[in-house]
Amino acid sequence: MQETLNSFEQFKLNRQLLNAIEDAGYTQPTPVQEQAIPMAMAGHDVLGIAQTGTGKTAAYVLPILMKIKYAQGQHARALILAPTRELVMQIAGSINQLSKYTDLRTVALYGGLGPKSQIEAIHQGVDIIVATPGRLMDLYLKEDVILKQLTTLVLDEADKMMDMGFMPQIRRLLEVLPRKRQNLLFSATFADKVERLSYEFLEFPTRVEVTQQATTAEMVEQVLYELPNFRTKVNLLTLLLEDTEVFRRVLIFTRSREVAGNVYKYLLRKVVPEEEIRVIHANKGQNTRTNAMDAFREGSVRVMVATDVASRGIDVTEVSHVINFDVPLIYEDYVHRIGRTGRANHVGQAITFMTMADEYHIRKIEKIIRMEIPRTDLPEELEILPTPKEEQQEMLREIDNQRRREDPTFLGAFHEKKKTFRPPVKSSVKAQHSKRNSSGRSKRR
Repeated sequence: MQETLNSFEQFKLNRQLLNAIEDAGYTQPTPVQEQAIPMAMAGHDVLGIAQTGTGKTAAYVLPILMKIKYAQGQHARALILAPTRELVMQIAGSINQLSKYTDLRTVALYGGLGPKSQIEAIHQGVDIIVATPGRLMDLYLKEDVILKQLTTLVLDEADKMMDMGFMPQIRRLLEVLPRKRQNLLFSATFADKVERLSYEFLEFPTRVEVTQQATTAEMVEQVLYELPNFRTKVNLLTLLLEDTEVFRRVLIFTRSREVAGNVYKYLLRKVVPEEEIRVIHANKGQNTRTNAMDAFREGSVRVMVATDVASRGIDVTEVSHVINFDVPLIYEDYVHRIGRTGRANHVGQAITFMTMADEYHIRKIEKIIRMEIPRTDLPEELEILPTPKEEQQEMLREIDNQRRREDPTFLGAFHEKKKTFRPPVKSSVKAQHSKRNSSGRSKRR
């Protein structure tokens, strides 16, 4: 009896799904699955606050598979929206894994490649669509996607979709979808914007929250290094990655694709063999990103350099380290980045590099995650390089901007410096100075 209560048998799933779950190696439901699956199967709208790596995908996929059961008709009955193509592909892969003993048809819609093959797949008949909002809206407006038979809608990673500016497309979709439908919303954080969306999107939802809002994974050890400049950050990264036994599978996050490209080229030249490192960002083609992700997942690639566009679609259970080469400016992304390690009961470490201009953002992140990220001493063997004047001034300007955001009356260190060392000249003195110059020029002539 106890075994049944602690297994997927308790949800009264059909035998096809239970066999697929067993094949996937899942033995016991996670907390979010225990709470969300019964509510979703009972037809309730669900608001799920759960980090990545907690099993939330299966928490909404299994009820959908039970609800629609078998292939029927030409048009989709369930729609799952996600912010990035990597996450769309990951969700579609999970659905295919769990529906392997059924005849259900799943189509993934995302940008980065031509829509022809996706349109052909839809026209052959589809039961479940997993899509990014932009690509779905494009195909809907061209009437390649018919949504009038939809009975279930899922918004996954709702906070990230809002950060990426997808709300106009989502609101347009909500206007054309059948009113009588079940809605499921999942988010890693429950910021004010997500709360407002839940009010307009969900009807009397059951709230499932398996951890405190925006908490970081318990299996992740967090470490922070205070560093003076970019070049010293590169030196520390190099030093860490030289220890191949400890840093077995490493994910490095940067803010921009330019920095990602530069870090990748440097590591390729100095530290990591070509076959062991990849880089993914928005400028990379979909096939390149997919192949890189597969190689990282399989373990043939040891180091992956990525921008935040990839942080929501990397489902690799044995990432030993996440390194925040740059501190994220969207603070909730810190939670998603470090959630790439410490998954599936594996212990992981998240390392963050902080310059003096990043300290403001770190304080904001620590407020969100309700803890102080532990500082650690720099390694003795680390070469600490002097900060170039241009970089120093750029960081000081950034600190001025941060203080100005907190206090609009703050004039700034640069402004005060000008005021102190370059006092305004009185008008009478100016006139005399101008007169002398004019007189001098006349004499020289």
